[in-house]
Amino acid sequence: MAASRRIVGLSSSAACMALAASALLGCASDATRSTPPSATQGAPQQQVAVKVLIISMFKPEAQVWLEPLKLNREIKVPGLSADDPAVRCNADGVCQVTTGMGHTNAAASITALVFSGKFDLSKTYFLVAGIAGVDPNVSTIGSATWARYLVDFGIAHEIDAREMPPTWRSGYFGIGARDPDSKPKFEYRTEVFRLDEKLLQKALKLSANAPLADSDKARAYRASYPQPSARARPSVLQCDTAAGDTYWHGKYLGETATRWVSLVTDGQGRYCTTQQEDNATYEALKRGASAGLLDLKRVAVLRTASNFD
Repeated sequence: MAASRRIVGLSSSAACMALAASALLGCASDATRSTPPSATQGAPQQQVAVKVLIISMFKPEAQVWLEPLKLNREIKVPGLSADDPAVRCNADGVCQVTTGMGHTNAAASITALVFSGKFDLSKTYFLVAGIAGVDPNVSTIGSATWARYLVDFGIAHEIDAREMPPTWRSGYFGIGARDPDSKPKFEYRTEVFRLDEKLLQKALKLSANAPLADSDKARAYRASYPQPSARARPSVLQCDTAAGDTYWHGKYLGETATRWVSLVTDGQGRYCTTQQEDNATYEALKRGASAGLLDLKRVAVLRTASNFD
């Protein structure tokens, strides 16, 4: 995770892209449909049929949705964050949840929601929409990025760089791997996830020309970086995201993240953003899919760049 989640703040470009993504994912089927059996025990309850579930991580990310989408109905769910104990929905079947920041909060909140029995998620589109640090060698602040790969940057060994073997480029290496250039065995089974390609391409196509906000403050900030990509105007692009609960910053750690994403995706992934929650969120959804409650092909991850790595 980059050094600060709030250097530039939740820019209006994040809200713009979030609304564009809502238009994409709002193409879900009619909200009136039969209710599948609940995964919970006890008396049957009336479930809310959700077309789109927007997943935010903290309040500023959530705020951009509430008024524009008229998310006025609150549904309390046991097990959600104490700071945000309710799911907010509108009459069109669009709902929003705020998980709390970090792996632990994300996993706990999404698990609680999915297995609460309060929602019919069988035809729901899930949109993870939040901010992230961005690699200045790939893009710039204010850009909107759609992920193909979700990579965990925290499941690793670390040797102090002052004590690592002299031939190593980094002290980070995978669990069970011999060195930083060896691919780990993925014994945790949460190290890498690949999102549905069809939905990714649809999201890219529909959002490619979305207007992205810019400002004098953002332009001045990025002008201090030498990379052409960092100095460019914000754009919509596809690149991949790395999750980790340690806030980090700097050229060499950025190079380590780039190599790590490439290594664990067999050269297919292109690192560009860093955040804390996405692998945890996806794993919780995956467990819901294993229980027959939702469809993982309907998950999209949108991260807008609030600061540089």
